[in-house]
Amino acid sequence: MRTAALIAAAGAGARLGRGPKAFVTIRGHSLLDLSLQAVAGHVDEVVVALPEASVAGVQALHPGVTVVAGGATRQASVAAMLAATDARVVLVHDVARPFLTGSVIGRVRAAALAAGAATAVLHVADTVLDTAADTTLQRSDLRLVQTPQGFDRELLLAAHAAALAAGVVATDDADLVRRLGHHVELVEGSRLLHKVTAPADLSLAEAFYELWLAQRTREPVDG
Repeated sequence: MRTAALIAAAGAGARLGRGPKAFVTIRGHSLLDLSLQAVAGHVDEVVVALPEASVAGVQALHPGVTVVAGGATRQASVAAMLAATDARVVLVHDVARPFLTGSVIGRVRAAALAAGAATAVLHVADTVLDTAADTTLQRSDLRLVQTPQGFDRELLLAAHAAALAAGVVATDDADLVRRLGHHVELVEGSRLLHKVTAPADLSLAEAFYELWLAQRTREPVDG
């Protein structure tokens, strides 16, 4: 029952304007290094997708990590990482959510083992307005989808193959699995998993860094 973390880190980071997203820093640590720290000790294997120009350098720095060249889309990058592992369970995670905790990893992995597919989510706290329909949506029916998302590797491979054949590009891997008619279990995520996509997010990430460190000291490593 080997588990692999697949870290999607090939994004150009255009909205941040600081070069490839994997190497944007928070408190002197790159988003990639923070993500690698987060999964260390909780999985059996780590695979990272990076811009092709960075593969050799990062592989040399992290010989215990499998580094592959990402594709033109996130979906293509995940497909490349799936091809680089034979782990039974894969946890697909975005490098833009660096403050992952062991408790979230554990919940997603357990649900993926039981149901074949799972994703971390948060309940929606704010009122959400559908401007096209000029109506307020029911918050109880809504969830904010985060990563990691966990899957039986064979199931995710089938979902990617079906999407490729149909010319479908989805926002995340759970959407691809749902296209096969397979249920995706929803498990509790974390506010610390706020996605770093715009310059304003970096200020929030600076504050989250200390909270993340404090939580890590309270959580055991799975080994």
